[in-house]
Amino acid sequence: MKPILILGGSGYIGNLLYKELAPYFNTFATYNSSKDHSDNQHFFPFDMEEEGPEAILKEVKPKLIISSLRGDFNAQIETHTFLSEYIKNKNCRILFLSSANVFDSFQHFPSYEYDKTLSESIYGRFKIKIENQLMRLAVGKYTIARLPMIFGLNAPRTHEIDAAIRENKPIEVFPNTIINVNSDFRLSQQIHYLINQQKTGIFHLGSSDLISHFDFIKTIVEKRYFKPGIYKQVYTSNTMRYLAALPKENKLPNHLLPSYTDIINDLTLLDSRKHR
Repeated sequence: MKPILILGGSGYIGNLLYKELAPYFNTFATYNSSKDHSDNQHFFPFDMEEEGPEAILKEVKPKLIISSLRGDFNAQIETHTFLSEYIKNKNCRILFLSSANVFDSFQHFPSYEYDKTLSESIYGRFKIKIENQLMRLAVGKYTIARLPMIFGLNAPRTHEIDAAIRENKPIEVFPNTIINVNSDFRLSQQIHYLINQQKTGIFHLGSSDLISHFDFIKTIVEKRYFKPGIYKQVYTSNTMRYLAALPKENKLPNHLLPSYTDIINDLTLLDSRKHR
């Protein structure tokens, strides 16, 4: 099997992808400080602030690199600069996990794959910088997967909601922000499909429909915990604002395109008993 290397394999999304892909591909990954992976011979220690990935790439010789790195932005940019040069000269391609935040300056409409990126946030501009690096590669050498907010039974965002409900604290919501969403295991299936089909280009991996952030969180709370919840409503502008990346040109098969209702059900129907 052709080897796959997941950079950031001990992070939340990276580890989900490792578990999804490892039974089907010769999958390797990196970890930084987590001791949970030190005994796994398919995991390599990697601190991008201290070293480059040269030694790992030399040993694994990956045909696909999945970038799920987190941490210092400058170190990430430097790492991706090196990866871009590496991929140019090797039989290798990269799948970069980006974000809908590359469009967070656009307030009045959702964004599609080949719309111009523009961000007012440090995080969004950082993602744009890496995207632009990768898009200088030859066609077929890169896949950019832009992600919306990701939820799941064990996702950090879900744990924050769980803690707020348990401690009777307010949950921060954005009533005038329109979003699309995804769940962790649906994202894993989508990435698996992209790899199997050797898809390249730009993909928006979120729900096919939109909902306000407040309505989405409120519905999760009511269905998951059977109580109304307490909310701190935050207004970032005087008008409705879209933070949504929808697919148009590069659509996945219908069975891999969830609605926001599917995501809500993922968080409630599968796990509702323990919250009764």
